[in-house]
Amino acid sequence: LLLKDFIINESQIYEARANGADAILLIAAALTDDKHFADLHACALSLGLTALVEVHDESETERTLKIPNIQLIGINNRNLATFEVTLTTTERLRPMIPSNITVVAESGIFTAQDVERLEKANIDAILVGEALVTSEDIPAKVRELASSNV
Repeated sequence: LLLKDFIINESQIYEARANGADAILLIAAALTDDKHFADLHACALSLGLTALVEVHDESETERTLKIPNIQLIGINNRNLATFEVTLTTTERLRPMIPSNITVVAESGIFTAQDVERLEKANIDAILVGEALVTSEDIPAKVRELASSNV
């Protein structure tokens, strides 16, 4: 169970754990102080939580990679300033991330072709939301997206 929220302090992480979360989302764009960012990540790990760290650009990716024990990075394909969505974000950022870190592509994944494109970019997993909630046939959409190996 992933707590998907704007986490800005440790009390939210403790609350997530108390409420049964297995993982939390840390959004690099919202955590501009590098020490605070690293402290929140360390807090999550100390409580046995997985921390999915979300990045949107090269600068956030570089900052994230400096944090000790990073295991999971999500590349959000949605530009937070313009809300434009493009899979080229994942294709551009993926090569910056070492292969021992699990990479999740987030946003902009609507078709099996999108999933195949992300497979070619060496993505380990995908996070799909909008494609499912806007689908008239959710089970069929899941089957379509799952027909790939990601």
